[in-house]
Formats: sequence, structure tokens, C-alpha cells
Amino acid sequence: MWYNTDIMNNYLAIDIGASSGRHIIGSVKEGKITLEEVYRFDNSQITRNGHECWDIESLVASVKAGIDAAMEKTKIDSIGLDTWGVDFVLLDENGELCSDAVAYRDSRTAGADKEIEAEVISFADLYSRVGLQKAPYNTIYQLWALKKECPEQLERAAAFLTIPEYINYRLTGNIVHEYTDSSTTALLDAAKKDWDFELIDKLGLPRKIFGKLEMPGATVGEYKGVKVVLPALHDTGSAYLAVPARDDKAVYLSSGTWSLLGVENDKPLTTKAAMQANFTNEGGAWGRYRFLKNIMGLWMIQSIRRELNGVSYVEGKDNDETIDALKGLKDFEKGRKYSFADLEMSARGAEDYSITVNVNDSRFLNPDSMISQVVAAAEKEGKAPQTIGELMQCVYKSLAACYADAIQNLSEITGKTYTSVNIVGGGSKDLYLNALTAEATGLEVFAGPTEGTAIGNLIVQMIAGGEFADLAEARRAIVR
Repeated sequence: MWYNTDIMNNYLAIDIGASSGRHIIGSVKEGKITLEEVYRFDNSQITRNGHECWDIESLVASVKAGIDAAMEKTKIDSIGLDTWGVDFVLLDENGELCSDAVAYRDSRTAGADKEIEAEVISFADLYSRVGLQKAPYNTIYQLWALKKECPEQLERAAAFLTIPEYINYRLTGNIVHEYTDSSTTALLDAAKKDWDFELIDKLGLPRKIFGKLEMPGATVGEYKGVKVVLPALHDTGSAYLAVPARDDKAVYLSSGTWSLLGVENDKPLTTKAAMQANFTNEGGAWGRYRFLKNIMGLWMIQSIRRELNGVSYVEGKDNDETIDALKGLKDFEKGRKYSFADLEMSARGAEDYSITVNVNDSRFLNPDSMISQVVAAAEKEGKAPQTIGELMQCVYKSLAACYADAIQNLSEITGKTYTSVNIVGGGSKDLYLNALTAEATGLEVFAGPTEGTAIGNLIVQMIAGGEFADLAEARRAIVR
């Protein structure tokens, strides 16, 4: 095994999204953060017990394989992992899984919000306590659905772990609960930054499964002799740390499968106006709050590309609706493999198509065919797209329009005027979407860093490792 003899410390960020994961080694050299991707893997879903689930064992195996690959390349000083929020597993008294890792796009939560509001608490009261947007996939609704369908799993459960907490457990053998990811459950008292046990009792959930919360920077344990550190386990929490904003008039946009648009605050904002606009208050590193709007994001483009290429997001899921939808696109070429660049160029080259749709419509959350749903929604607005270019223009312009609306809402709620949009994440590479965003919002757009989530993950590790004194110093290193 070869080790780098350089005196630099090497930190490993593992960033897992809804479609893929990556292992990135970060170091600080001459005041700059350097990055090297050393491993990448696919993340897909499987059908289990009638539900769409994450292949959690495959995820654990891929995480370990990537760590081993990084260790083969150089000496690693610490490891940090982040993923999406809201999803979870349950462990029994023996530390074994007693639930599936059901994915947030699964339909099991249908109607859960109405039932909770009728039987337990109004949404206005819930929002005033937890500060989270209403979304069908929130953990509170998932747990309610689980209690109805499989109450025996909750009866057996000794611990509730979010997905990244479970993977950390598999790496270290230690159960450590983290604040930022737990803040996406809608079970935390937003102001107190801790579990709302009164709410948990009202929901009929067992208190014992919700453990003490730790803040980013804490140590989980070790994997093969290397320290495992908590970054902001929720990927958006990590991404927001990497935004090199110039001033407090900047709007942050983490652009990936989801588009998360908002700002950072010192306190949760749970006003009636915030609730009506469906903004959310998620916990951030060092007790900060991300006040943001969840927007459907690049999921729509990713889904369209999969359909064009004949790829199913969930193993074994039927695609009859996709087959019918493709027949309606005049220029679809069967057998061709479409890249994201191909889709962008199709949109740029198409005749001007002005129809936009509400990208936050629930019809786009987990459709059998994204193409058919976009076509149907556009047709309802006046004209259905007939080519791939028109289809993509519709999606791109709709996303930009939604960003503009969200910024207007944000300004009205906070009473602040914003002057720029700072985009991080994979979507920051999409120059066409960036240009449309600038046009729709009338604001200056700054793009990058692309690996914002991994950088934010690394920042926490680097501060814990003594590379930077604080977040401000780390952000200056990003600008360099």
C-alpha cells in the first residue's frame, strides 16, 4: 500500500445523492481546498414488500469499497458522509434492521397529512413547532404510515436512524444521531434544536428510539483505524456551507436532484406567511437555519433522460406509459443514448416554446412517466410539446420561473431585497438553466462550486481537524 508522504492531511467526503454517490479526497494546499474524486457508484431503488426502497446493503458495500479505494491511494485522516434527508431505518435491540429503507418517493404516505391534521395536530400548529414545509415525504408522514401498516416494526424498534446515521453505524458500530438530518423529520422543536417529545407522544411513537442529537464536527468512531466525523449529514446542509456568497443579499441555490433555494438565518422563521409559502426551516451546522423552498429540480430532467434511454429508476417497474409518451415526440430516436448535453442542446435549438408548468405539482414527484406528465400539464396550459427540444424548453423555463417566484416570496417574507443567486451543486454546470435563471429573476447569477456538497462536507472535517478556524475562513479558501 502506497501512502502520500506529503505532510498535508487528507479528508474523505462521501456524498450520496438519489442517483449516485462519490468519494472525494480533499486537502488544503497553500490556503486552497483541493479535490480529487477517487470513486463513484450508482444508487438505485428496488421493490421490496410492495414498496420502493433503497438498496441499503448495496449502499453500505459501495461506501466501504470507495473508502478502501481511497485508502489504497493515500493516507486518509478522517471520513465524513452525507446523503439526502427524511428517509430512515429502524434497528432492534440486537442492532439488526427491523424495517426496510423505504424511499421518500414511495406512495405509502398518501393521505397521512390529512389524518394527522384530523387526529393529532393542525398543520398551522405543527409548523409553528417544527418549522418544516408540508411535503408528503416528510418523515413524520412516513412514520405515521409505518405505524398503520406495520406497527410491529415500531414495537420491536430500539433505535431510529436516518440513512447516513445507519451507514455510519455500519462503518463504526456506533449509533450517533445528528442534528441537521434529524431536522428534516418534522419531529424536532425548531427553536430548541431537539426532539419534540410532546409531539412524538401525541403521534403514538416510542420515545426511546429517538436518541441524543450531536452537532456536525462530532466524532462517530473509527473505520479501519480512520476517524469518522459528522459533517452536516443532510446534503443540503453541507452544500450551503460551500456557498461563497459575497454578502447577506445573496440567495443560495443548491441545484441537484432537488433545487433548494433560500438563505441562512440565525433563528427559525415560522410565521403564517412562511407557512403559506411552504418555506422550510432546516437545521444547519453550528445551529444555523436554512430557510428555503424545495423545488422539484433536476429530477425532472434526470427522469426524462432515463425514459429516453429506456432505463427504469426502480428495478422491475413497468414502463408502458413511457412507451406511449415517446410515440408523441416527433424526433425521438429509439436506441439512441441521450446525454444531458444532448437534452440541453435540444432545448437551445428548438423554436421558442413559451408554455411553463408548475414544477412543484405533486404529479412530478414520482410519475410512471415524467414525459407524459409534463406533456399533459403543458397541454392543459395551452400547447403540448411535440419534440424533445420543446419538452426540455418547457422544463427548463418552468424551473427558472419557479426560482423567480420563490425569490419573490422570500423577499416578501423576510423584508429583504436580494441582489444575486449563488448556485452550487451539479446544476451549476448547466449554463442554459443559469442563463434562464438570470433572465427570469433579473438577478446576477454566480455558478459554482459544482461539488458544493462534498466541499461543505470537507469544510466541517477540516475545521474539526484544525485546518481552518471557522466557516468564514473556510469559505475564503473556496473563493481562492
